[in-house]
Amino acid sequence: MATNRLGRVLSAFNPSTRLWAPVSSRNARSQVAQTLSLTSWNINALSPRAVSRAKLILDHILEGPKSSDIIFLQEVTPDVRASLLGDARVRAAFLTTDAEDQKSFEKVPFATMTLLSSARFASSLDSQKEGHGIEGGGKLMFERVFRVALPSKYGRDALCVDIIPPTAPGTVFRLVNVHLDSLGDTLHYRAQQMEVLADVLREPGCGGGIIAGDFNAISPEDNALVDKNGLVDAWVALHGRADPDGATWSVGVERRDGRGPRRFDKVVTMGLKAEELRVLRPGPIEVPRPGQKSLEIPWSDHCGLKCTFTI
Repeated sequence: MATNRLGRVLSAFNPSTRLWAPVSSRNARSQVAQTLSLTSWNINALSPRAVSRAKLILDHILEGPKSSDIIFLQEVTPDVRASLLGDARVRAAFLTTDAEDQKSFEKVPFATMTLLSSARFASSLDSQKEGHGIEGGGKLMFERVFRVALPSKYGRDALCVDIIPPTAPGTVFRLVNVHLDSLGDTLHYRAQQMEVLADVLREPGCGGGIIAGDFNAISPEDNALVDKNGLVDAWVALHGRADPDGATWSVGVERRDGRGPRRFDKVVTMGLKAEELRVLRPGPIEVPRPGQKSLEIPWSDHCGLKCTFTI
């Protein structure tokens, strides 16, 4: 299936110039297998206080000694993007997509963003640091960043970052951040989108990868799409289909439309095995209401997912 692609870059914050600048990967290659952690979270752009909620989600992802190496965010609004790029922790410790311009946010209400830990992934800025050594088992290399346009009612795409596996020169391993089409009337789009995503992981030179994000898996037919395309649903592989703790949407809330919790968000793999996958529950935030008691809402109507895997 033919796809349109938009080249993107990873950028690092340069303290000397106080600007985000595109970076390139170094030519060195790690020689040892490495365990990585990935957290994916749909921020929910449509609820109040999006910037404050995004900050609380980022706080939760980064807290403690085991911060995630890879962060996938969905429903990032332009204001949230600006907040992320201005966050001191992001500037100090991450390479990020979409710092070079706002093209991905044009003509759509929100988009996806990917952050890679600069402690785990090398960039051209590392060569400027005296005594920094990568050869023999340090940081992982990234190769390129691009967006794949998906058949979509809403202008959705797949944000891809190619990294070089430690023991397979000439092969890339693909990290794919997705937000598939929403609502029940777009199942035919999601079916096409899953075909494109599977093809992206099967391209020549690609040894597989991981797809994570909001799959909007509303129906049983949606759940069948993963198997149909020869992909592995990490939650099912680790916990089984009947595990009641796998829901990621509308968890712990009562909805007026009566729709109960669903497993909208997923981590899907090809060519690797997820070692651990858990659901991250959102905390509360207050929304002031003039003349009324403040309303308490969750950080997002989605839970996050944290996955650990080895390449």
